[in-house]
Amino acid sequence: MALPVRVRVVGDSGSGKTTFADALARTLGVPHLELDGVFLAQNWQNRDADEARASLRDFLAGPGADGWVVDGNWNAKLLDLLDGADTIVWLDYARSVVMRRVVWRTLGRGITRRKLHNGNQEKLSNLFRRDPQENIVLWAWVSHAKYRAEYGEWARRDARVIRLGSPRVAKAWLAAPQRPE
Repeated sequence: MALPVRVRVVGDSGSGKTTFADALARTLGVPHLELDGVFLAQNWQNRDADEARASLRDFLAGPGADGWVVDGNWNAKLLDLLDGADTIVWLDYARSVVMRRVVWRTLGRGITRRKLHNGNQEKLSNLFRRDPQENIVLWAWVSHAKYRAEYGEWARRDARVIRLGSPRVAKAWLAAPQRPE
């Protein structure tokens, strides 16, 4: 079966979408784009949706015209821009896996003050906030069931969706990526 050339990677915050997508893009020899960098401006503010979509269109028409890997959710803002994906990879890990990963990632980023897309930085103090919009760990906890239901429905009605249920399964798929049959 032919390799996919246009792949969308979705899943919970902390599931490893960006790490997985970056590795897949290297394997396929295509550019990678992280949707958080498109839809989030400085200070964690949402970028104007039309401006963000224009940026995504430029990517898809430019270096990504012949193939791409795009990771992130942002489903309400995308419209139909990623409908051309050959494959949708859903990282559907157990909540315990996601929570362990998002906590360690957040602590690491907070301690090192690592800059993310558009200069954003995670703050350790956000771990004590009660609003999921301000606390990525809480966001991952409350959104887990929502994403599982949403992407589970996608998988039931769209043959392009590949559900990878554990990091071990994802690693094996990365070793030999295939389009769904």
